[in-house]
Amino acid sequence: MKERSFKGKTVLLTAGPTYEPIDPVRFIGNHSTGKMGFALAACFASRGAKVILVSGPTNQKTEDQTITVLPVTTADEMYEAVLEHADAADIIVYAAAVADYKPKVVADKKIKKAGNELTIELVKNVDIAAALGKQKKPGQFSVGFALETDNESANAAEKLKKKNLDMIVLNSLRDEGAGFKHDTNKITIIEPDKTTAFELKQKTEVAQDIVNLVWDRLHG
Repeated sequence: MKERSFKGKTVLLTAGPTYEPIDPVRFIGNHSTGKMGFALAACFASRGAKVILVSGPTNQKTEDQTITVLPVTTADEMYEAVLEHADAADIIVYAAAVADYKPKVVADKKIKKAGNELTIELVKNVDIAAALGKQKKPGQFSVGFALETDNESANAAEKLKKKNLDMIVLNSLRDEGAGFKHDTNKITIIEPDKTTAFELKQKTEVAQDIVNLVWDRLHG
């Protein structure tokens, strides 16, 4: 099989969690490690793509000089970084686990313990994939991720359409070895007219499957 090269293409990719501050000490976050996003970045780069990786807080590192890593913390920061580079991207992959909500008010000092209850009012964060989907350029290819716990395929298919994506990568927390904190993942890729299921694999191999399918769709 000939090499599926992305030479001359720019890939914009998000990875990791976002942390939404409550006060200078605490935040709302999730268990995303960024492993899947960094594996995808490495795979695209190895195929010749110029990769811009917008990463939330993570211990993942890359020494690949062709990957530009833009570290961010919050969903708003990630959105601004993605927005800045979206026009130059041929392919956008939304692999980050962006927090859906953030505190409406961030305390400027540590909140002290007082009483048995603490109520924090939350407001919705920007849906980065949906916002960018509304201004998607002709020919631009976009890939989303969906981590689900119930009605997996239906929920993912709805996100695919709603966010104007070309494909969405579904993984379920009900599958052992898939999702957060694992070196492995088990995915199903949903497209408008096709669904492709894969077995449990190392995330580096999962990245190869996703990148190969993107190439096939761009050259099909």
